[in-house]
Amino acid sequence: MWYAIIALAVLVVAGLAFYAGQLLWKVKAQKEAQLEEQKKKLTYLTDSISHIAKAMHAKQCEYSEGVLRIWVLLDHYNSAQQEPKDYKTIYPGFAGLYDVVKDMPTHEARKKFSKKEIFEMDSKRWQAEKDLEQQIDTDLEILLKEF
Repeated sequence: MWYAIIALAVLVVAGLAFYAGQLLWKVKAQKEAQLEEQKKKLTYLTDSISHIAKAMHAKQCEYSEGVLRIWVLLDHYNSAQQEPKDYKTIYPGFAGLYDVVKDMPTHEARKKFSKKEIFEMDSKRWQAEKDLEQQIDTDLEILLKEF
């Protein structure tokens, strides 16, 4: 009788140990998949930032468009880091131009405004680009080295 109970207990413990092992293996596989996904995301963000910065540096992309795109990518990149950086301090030219253009409408939203209003927004953007050009060029050099 005791042998049957002990044998049953051993079977139950072995079954539970096997199930626990499977669960641990699944958790490990999930963590590896998450790390791989995070690595892909960081690679995508790094490549995108680099390509846009190179286009800006080669004057193939307007500063305001590049800054809008890069700033959003930097925000996503920074949130994925263990120790986030203060990009407003590192890239003051980008931060300054982004503050000017971030609320300006683009694409279809621009069409809702009169030509005069669009010209005023464009003038403000062009002036900010002109005023911050030196700093943006400096920021681009730093950005290209980092990414």
